[in-house]
Amino acid sequence: MKIANELREKIRNGELRAGDRLPTEPQLQEQYNVSRNTVRLATAQLVNEGLVESVPGRSGGIVVRERVTLTFHASRAEFPGGYAETDAWRSEVAVQGHDASQEFELRIEALSAELAQRLGVGVDSPAAVRRCIRFVNGQPSSVQDTYYPMDLCNEVPELLSPKDIAQGTTALLAERGHQQVAFEDEIIARMPTPAEAKMLDLAAGTPVLLYIRTGFSADRAVRVSVTPFAGDRNRIVNTLGDADVIAKFRDREEPA
Repeated sequence: MKIANELREKIRNGELRAGDRLPTEPQLQEQYNVSRNTVRLATAQLVNEGLVESVPGRSGGIVVRERVTLTFHASRAEFPGGYAETDAWRSEVAVQGHDASQEFELRIEALSAELAQRLGVGVDSPAAVRRCIRFVNGQPSSVQDTYYPMDLCNEVPELLSPKDIAQGTTALLAERGHQQVAFEDEIIARMPTPAEAKMLDLAAGTPVLLYIRTGFSADRAVRVSVTPFAGDRNRIVNTLGDADVIAKFRDREEPA
């Protein structure tokens, strides 16, 4: 559609910036000599792509959204001697020129059949769920739920702390004899659940990147992290091998 294509290009090349209003419906009708319905279909397409949003009120209209695409290095927190998980995430947000914040929650939950199978425990077994809702420049970016089986929590009671763990749970578990030596990652693109759409403040039609990581010690599965990322604000990079070697050829990114 010509209207959507031209407006999209203006947004991408910076001619229209975050906070700018698109021309009004009558202006677009006159400019393109089309009907009101054609204009609405074009702007609805841009809304579905997450490029613009409808702002109510006299000072509102169809407004260009701020678009921050964060690179998430999925392997960084797992490197020996690397960052704690929270510090790794905050570090790369800062390196990319943005402000990071997060909210933490703890709950106890019965495991679904899918999660129980990943952790090798019985269906409906209790687990501690440590949730981090992460924000970039004040905008929700991802929600990470990490599930720990209750028998492991009884052995490592800090997992039941209602506060974030300073050194990170990966380092804590390693200190208590549960070093994670293998990881299985799954990345799935799908439409969000209503709860995810609300938490991540997603525009209509915006998918999530569902990132699932199961961490294994030599003896067992110790955790499953389930993270829906806002699909219009994130890309996931998984580094294998020596990250310092890769960093020498990636001037745009901090060495992992």
